[in-house]
Amino acid sequence: MPRILLIDDDEHLAAPLTTYFARFGCTLDSAKRPSEGIAKLRAGHYDAAILDVMLPEMDGFELCREIRKESDIPIVMLTARGEVMDRVVGLELGADDYVPKPFEPRELVARVQTILRRQRSAPAAAAAAANAQLRVFDGLSIDLDRRQVTRHGERVELTGTEFDLLALLAGEPGKVFSRDDILNRLRGHEAELFTRAVDIVVSRLRKKLEPLDCIKTLRNAGYALAVAPGEPSS
Repeated sequence: MPRILLIDDDEHLAAPLTTYFARFGCTLDSAKRPSEGIAKLRAGHYDAAILDVMLPEMDGFELCREIRKESDIPIVMLTARGEVMDRVVGLELGADDYVPKPFEPRELVARVQTILRRQRSAPAAAAAAANAQLRVFDGLSIDLDRRQVTRHGERVELTGTEFDLLALLAGEPGKVFSRDDILNRLRGHEAELFTRAVDIVVSRLRKKLEPLDCIKTLRNAGYALAVAPGEPSS
C-alpha cells in the first residue's frame, strides 16, 4: 500500500483526504509544519509527498528545495492560485507535478497515482524498448533496473521525472522527441498539457549531467540524446 505524506497547515484538509486516499488503497499521513514533515520523511518510508505552497516556517518552494537535498521522492505541489509562475518555480525546484487549489480530491489522487505508476513501470518499459537494462554511452551509464545514472563513473542524483526523461531519450538515441511526445510518455494522458514543464525538466537534467553535453535541442522539433556509444564506467 503506497504511503503518501501531506504537508499542509489546513486543519480541515488532512482528515477528508486521508479517508479519500484510503478508498484508493493509499495511506496518507500528514504534517502541519515543514519541520515536522521533514522529520517524518527522514524517519519513515514514503512513496510520494504533497506540499502546500503557503506554509509556516518556510513556503512550499523552500520546503521542496530542502527535500531535494536529501531525497528524490516524487513531489506534488498544491498551488493556491494555480498561476503559471507557481508551476514553473515548483518544477524548477524539482517538483514532479502540481495541482491548483481548490481541487477535487479525485484529481489529486489521480495525479499521485500517475506518478507512482510511472515510477513502477518506467524501468521495465525503458528496458523493453532498449532491449537492455544498462545503456552505456561515452561518459554516461544508465542502469534502467536500479534507476541509477553515472557520469564519468560518478553517481548522478536524479529525480524520478529526470530519470524517466533520460531513459526515454536513451531508449532511442538520436531520435527527436517532441514536447508533446515527452509529456504523453512521461506524465500520462491524465495530466494537463504544460509544454513549458518539459523545457524545465530538460534544463535541470542538463545541469546535473554537466560537463556532458548530450541532450540536444532541435528548434521547433524537440529533444534528442546525441552521444556516442561507450564502455561502462569503472
